Amino acid sequence: MNYIRKYGHWVISIYIAVIFLDSLRFKFTNAPETQVIFGKLDAWADTFGGGGIFSQTGLFSQYVIGSAELVASVLILAGLFLGYKTMHGLGALIGVAVMTGAISFHLFTPLGIDPNNDGGGLFFAAIGVWLGSIAIAFMRRKELLKLGCGVVGSVLSK
Repeated sequence: MNYIRKYGHWVISIYIAVIFLDSLRFKFTNAPETQVIFGKLDAWADTFGGGGIFSQTGLFSQYVIGSAELVASVLILAGLFLGYKTMHGLGALIGVAVMTGAISFHLFTPLGIDPNNDGGGLFFAAIGVWLGSIAIAFMRRKELLKLGCGVVGSVLSK
């Protein structure tokens, strides 16, 4: 148990960063797999009048999502290696946000769990990153709460 407490956050953090950073080669190069996923989402959004929101220049394009994953990875790894617990927690919160969206779109849109015939690997990786991000955010809850209180206090004092 002591081993898990001492090194668990390292394993989880590196897992999250590897998954996020590996996905960037698909998102930032406009790979066919990415075109399928974001194309299905954009077609679905178009039925509600939101066409273009998932296109390459849309609000939730592969580039925007990939950039959020890159920022989360940098914060998680920098926080981990440099010992900045708040930074580590912020990266995890971004990871939770991005993966909550990914999981929701897999479950509640025509995208489905297996959009690229990979046996659901992408979906299950998203669940793993989501759970890992929640775990890191929980481990860093004191630092995140302190940051949140500081931000709220700063806003209210103006």
